[in-house]
Amino acid sequence: MSPDMVLSLSQKALEMALMLAAPVLLVTFFVGLIVSILQSATQIQEMTLSYIPKIIAAYLTVLVLGAWMLNKLLDYTRELIVNMPNWLR
Repeated sequence: MSPDMVLSLSQKALEMALMLAAPVLLVTFFVGLIVSILQSATQIQEMTLSYIPKIIAAYLTVLVLGAWMLNKLLDYTRELIVNMPNWLR
């Protein structure tokens, strides 16, 4: 296994991790931002108030995009398993 191949596999793994994590992280970021703006507009400074909407948003995002995420992960895993004999030469 050459160093270029290792770098290529590492890059694909990082891209896959980012692609799967980005939707959940972006949705929770924007929900947190909206809740923070509402908290500062209404002057409610309860620290725990932002956690419940973020958890619900993350859950709903995984619920909506879970099939797509699982499909991407299965395709990536299938590609790794199929190409493994080529990498071990």
